[in-house]
Amino acid sequence: MSKEITSRAADYSQWYNDLVIKGELADHSAVRGCMVIRPYGFALWENMRDALDKMFKDTGHVNAYFPLFIPKSFLSKEAAHVEGFAKECAVVTHYRLMNDPNGGGVIVDPDAKLEEELIIRPTSETIIWNTYKDWVQSYRDLPLLINQWANVVRWEMRTRLFLRTAEFLWQEGHTAHATREEAIEETEKCLVFTPLSWKTLWHCL
Repeated sequence: MSKEITSRAADYSQWYNDLVIKGELADHSAVRGCMVIRPYGFALWENMRDALDKMFKDTGHVNAYFPLFIPKSFLSKEAAHVEGFAKECAVVTHYRLMNDPNGGGVIVDPDAKLEEELIIRPTSETIIWNTYKDWVQSYRDLPLLINQWANVVRWEMRTRLFLRTAEFLWQEGHTAHATREEAIEETEKCLVFTPLSWKTLWHCL
């Protein structure tokens, strides 16, 4: 196999791609910019995820899951936050397909346009905090120590297996606290975990 792998000195980028493909960690998929994570590659993810998940749970955090789809109006309220990846958002505009009357397979049903477009999550802050406002009625409901394991989509133009793909796996933590001091303490505690994490976000209510 070594003869089939490009020399790192000759072409570092190709060397990396060769290792991922020939090591059966991942493959390119039929969807441009997305990858298929093969069993060896997914085992690496599982090992990292499980170690980090235990660290979170040992400090009182629990896992939850929030929708993949985010109403566009939610992101509009956080325009400044979203600006950095607005050009990478995938947008759902219709909810149904139909057979092409001209025999061209299936097409988008023009009568099935959504009243409000849905964004495939590039990150989950807006939909998580929209939920928290219903969960938190007083200080007695705090703290909230929630972690989410999920996939997100950012429509990357230049992709590289594992390093930058249109869809990728990550975790994001969102905590709510009664006082600024508690929020700062939580942030400092969880900063220890971030080197192992795809991304971690900690917020104060």
